[in-house]
Amino acid sequence: MDNDAKLRPWILAKILYERTDYEHSLTTAQLVKILEDEYKMPTHRTTVGYDIEMLKSLGMDIQCVKSTQNKYNVLDRYFLDSELRLMIDAVASARFIPASQSKKLIEKISKLAGQNAAERMTRNVSVERRIKGSNKKIMGIIDAINEAITQKKQITFQYFEYNVKKERKPRFDGYWYKFSPWRLVWNGDYYYIVGWYEKHKKVMNYRVDRIVSNPKILEENAIPMPKEFDLDKYINTMYHMFSSERRIVELICNNSVMDAIIDRFGEDVTTYACDMENFRAVVEIAVNNVLFSWIVGFGGLVKIKSPEDVKDKYVDFVTKAYYALEKKQDDSDLPF
Repeated sequence: MDNDAKLRPWILAKILYERTDYEHSLTTAQLVKILEDEYKMPTHRTTVGYDIEMLKSLGMDIQCVKSTQNKYNVLDRYFLDSELRLMIDAVASARFIPASQSKKLIEKISKLAGQNAAERMTRNVSVERRIKGSNKKIMGIIDAINEAITQKKQITFQYFEYNVKKERKPRFDGYWYKFSPWRLVWNGDYYYIVGWYEKHKKVMNYRVDRIVSNPKILEENAIPMPKEFDLDKYINTMYHMFSSERRIVELICNNSVMDAIIDRFGEDVTTYACDMENFRAVVEIAVNNVLFSWIVGFGGLVKIKSPEDVKDKYVDFVTKAYYALEKKQDDSDLPF
């Protein structure tokens, strides 16, 4: 059997998968023409039918509509259009993926729907005006971190921040962080690496798009994730993945914000009746200014009941914000 005969069924499978769907078919004559014109494979129409029957026997869901010119189309695809749409929207929304790479990924994903549906899948997608990251090394960084996680090795990397001129500057004069990576986590708008930071001897997380370049994989074995460590709980209680001390905090919440509390902490959040208008929520959360900003956003519908030191920190946060506003207003009245 020559190479054309061996390759032809798989090329037919490729043609049908890329160019047909529920609404679009190809006739036997069209398939013969594509094979001859694009792949330089002269083919008899009966051979096409034989090859398609073989593909069907291997599990490919190909429909044949009998007529003077049989029509063929693929019915079952790897992904539903709705599933591909979710992936496209996720890529378009992800702030850590640069716009140029978002476009390339979206093009690749849309092709999984077949070329007839690809334009429909991307018709209303735009990333030009979205706030997107600018770290074009992001894919290589992710690959390196994944490789280190798989090998259970430590990594070292530099982390950058922006100065007042909006210039990227390596943090701490180019300090190299030494880190045991456990998981890559997509949380909110960003992608994070979660693991053990030996210097501080605690679980930390860092934004992947703020890593300067591909991390170096070290020979040293990573500090393993403790069996009792609950990664999902860690993610759900770290506001915007801002590493801070986690505390058990009791909140007094208006009945109208139950949806928001469940969105933040899940349906298993511990709640108790309080009075006719409010309920109590007991949660383990990272105590920081991001948490306090979240509470302020409810306009008094969520209050901290305990512990007292967390209440004091919240009062201090709100007071400083108030006096900063008052100072700005006072300064605006000055004649210079």
